[in-house]
Amino acid sequence: MMKQLNIILLIQLCITFNLSAQSTYFPPITGNNWETTDPASLDWCTEQIPNLYNYLESSQSKGFLVLKDGKIVLEKYFGTFTQDSSWYWASAGKSLTAFLIGQAQQQGLLNIEDRASKYLGEGWTSMTAEQEEKILIRHMLTMTTGIDDNVPDQFCDEPQCLQYKAEPGTRWAYHTGVYGLLIDVIEAVTGKNVNQFINQYTANPIGMKGIWASTGSGELYFTNVRSMARFGLLTLNNGVWDSNNLLNDPNYFYQMISTSQELNKSYGYLWWLNGKSSFKLPGLQIDFPGSIIPNAPDDMQMALGKNGQIICVIPSQNIVMVRMGLPPDGSGALVTPAYLREIWTELNKVICNTSSKNEEAQVASISLFPNPVVNALTIKIGQNDFQKGAIVEITNVAGQKVISKVLTDARSMINTSELITGVYFATVKDEKGIVFGETKFVKE
Repeated sequence: MMKQLNIILLIQLCITFNLSAQSTYFPPITGNNWETTDPASLDWCTEQIPNLYNYLESSQSKGFLVLKDGKIVLEKYFGTFTQDSSWYWASAGKSLTAFLIGQAQQQGLLNIEDRASKYLGEGWTSMTAEQEEKILIRHMLTMTTGIDDNVPDQFCDEPQCLQYKAEPGTRWAYHTGVYGLLIDVIEAVTGKNVNQFINQYTANPIGMKGIWASTGSGELYFTNVRSMARFGLLTLNNGVWDSNNLLNDPNYFYQMISTSQELNKSYGYLWWLNGKSSFKLPGLQIDFPGSIIPNAPDDMQMALGKNGQIICVIPSQNIVMVRMGLPPDGSGALVTPAYLREIWTELNKVICNTSSKNEEAQVASISLFPNPVVNALTIKIGQNDFQKGAIVEITNVAGQKVISKVLTDARSMINTSELITGVYFATVKDEKGIVFGETKFVKE
């Protein structure tokens, strides 16, 4: 039965590609010429575009671009940032890495059901050999390795930072350090630097200009906005650029952009998925009901990075949307989903999308900054989410409550000077004690 279902889904995927490819434009591989479409010709509400751009500028955006059928409909740069300026993808690069893993498997260099230690060597974690050998490449792609994410340095991929928490496949937890080792896997199986591999098999064939670089925040990919959009367009067309099939494995591609496990229905292979019945967020073990971005199309696939690095791919509308920039407010992984909901509030006005769902998100928009913090932590709750009488409770990793404070305003300050160094969770409850938001921070 499952085999028949997979066949049906793959057929649907192929049909979707055939329909979109017939009407999709692909820009030239070299040069800056890229066909455009006047938003007025799409019956978009062009009078709303200045408001969208004003919001993007006020939220520290550097670049923004929307493609429709492969052609540029909206493109805007802010400050000194230009069409040729380069910026980091942050965790949006995870989705690019998933694509590279698929290409490596396509070439017969690995199988995602292989043990990670086959390529990383024994002792790549601090676990026992028996615990370590149970972790597969698939677990790394789906964030289900069981490795403890409650560590001070989420970017650390050294064995001492990779400790046992649960059996692989039984717990979903967002862990950037574990993800970064997939790049090591790529280099091990290909015998090439990751930049050589991506340039040969992905970047050069689609005209994407970029480079992987090691930073204090792990391995980051840097490109300009249009290059980011090129990868979004490649994904929109199921791994095919014009007539060049770069990921000729429809089964892997479908799994990459579909629910990969039942622990977080809104996560594929390092891709976030909209329109599911529930979702988890980085650092949290709460199942929030509903869609991550309730005012955006249900079939939207998202590459999301810290501080608002975003690629949205929407097959039903043949649209790709890209945003690059500084953090809109605060910092951290949880800022980006909340910010994306705000972008879609403005973008829906431009698209004249009166049929879009307008219900409030099922999780409050909460920002904590600075993060890491020393003496004073500011908590900000979205105006539409704030409730008088709400209480914020700070707990440590052992679940012990260390601070409790009634919030009198959407923006409040919390004294953290007496907290010891470590990871903490901030849970916001209403008057009745019902949790409507949670995030985490690090005390230095």
